[in-house]
Amino acid sequence: MHPPIEPYASGLLEVGDGHRVYWEGVGNPEGYPVVYLHGGPGSGATAGSRRWFDPAVQRAVILDQRGCGRSTPRAEAPDHDLATNTTQHLIADLELLRQHLGIDRWALFGLSWGSTLALAYALAHRDRVTGIVLGAVTTGARDEIDWITEGVGRIFPAEWERFAAHVPAHLSHRRIVEAYAELLADPDPAVHGPAAVAWCAWEDAHVSLAPGATPNEKFQDPAFRVRFARLVTHYWSHDCFLGEDGVRRAAAALDGVPGVMVHGRHDVSGPLITPWRLAKCWPTSTLHALDDAGHGTGDSFPRLLIQALAELPQSTDGQAAVTRRAVR
Repeated sequence: MHPPIEPYASGLLEVGDGHRVYWEGVGNPEGYPVVYLHGGPGSGATAGSRRWFDPAVQRAVILDQRGCGRSTPRAEAPDHDLATNTTQHLIADLELLRQHLGIDRWALFGLSWGSTLALAYALAHRDRVTGIVLGAVTTGARDEIDWITEGVGRIFPAEWERFAAHVPAHLSHRRIVEAYAELLADPDPAVHGPAAVAWCAWEDAHVSLAPGATPNEKFQDPAFRVRFARLVTHYWSHDCFLGEDGVRRAAAALDGVPGVMVHGRHDVSGPLITPWRLAKCWPTSTLHALDDAGHGTGDSFPRLLIQALAELPQSTDGQAAVTRRAVR
C-alpha cells in the first residue's frame, strides 16, 4: 500500500437529523476524485484507509458514515436515533458531501458493506459516477445476511451454537439478526453490552478461512463493540433498507460504468457467488477471484485493488471509452 499520509483538509458536515459527518481530503487536491466507503456498517475509516490512494494523482475523499468513527452522534449512545440511519440517509449524505466539496463526478471505492453502499449510490446517482472499485463484495441481499448469521454455522458449529445461545427464549422465534438487533437497541447496558460481545465473537469466528486471519483488535473496545454491532444488526435486520434482493437485480442498470471487483475464494462469510452473480448482470465489470485471499486478507488483495484504482479512467468528462469485460 502507499505510505502513510496526513489529510490536507477535514471537517464535520451537517447532514440533517442532528448528524454531522466527518470527512477528510487526502492526496492531490487537483487530482482525480475518489470517495472511500468503509465497511460494517459501523466500522468507520482509519488512518490506514488513506494508504489505498496514490497521493500524486488521486484526490481521495474519506468519510465516517453516520453513527460511527469521528461522525457525531455515535451509535453506542443509548439515545442514538437509529431511524435516521438508513442506506437512503447515507446516499443523501454522500451527495451533500460531493456538492460541499465542489466535485462534479467521482469514482467509488467500497470494501465489504462499503461495496453495497457504493452500488446503491451508483444506482441512485449514476451520472455522478466515473468508475467503481469494490473489494470483499456484498450486495445487501437477504440470502447473504441469512448465510452470514445462520448458514455459515454449518462450518463453525460450536461457535454458532454459542452465538445462538445468547438469544433469550422470548426472541427465539425471530430471525437471529432480528433478535440481536432488539437486544442491541435496548438502552440497558446489561442487555446490549453482553449482546455486543456475543455478536463480535461471532464476527471474529467466521470472517475468513484464509491462513493468517486474526481477530479484530477493535472488538476489545466496549464502545466500538456496541456501536458496530448495533449498526450492523440495525441494517441487516432491515435488509439493508434495499429490499430482499439488495442491489443485485438492479445492477444491470450499471452497464456502461467501468467496475472492478476483487474477492477472496476463502471468504466464507461472503462467498464468491455474490460477486459472480453481480458480474453476470454488470457487463462492464471485471471480477478477480483470488485463491490466496479471504475477507480482505491475502497478499494479492490490496495489490489488485490499488492497481484497479490506478487504472480508473483519469477523467470526469464522461468521454473515456468503456469496454465490455469478461468475468475471470
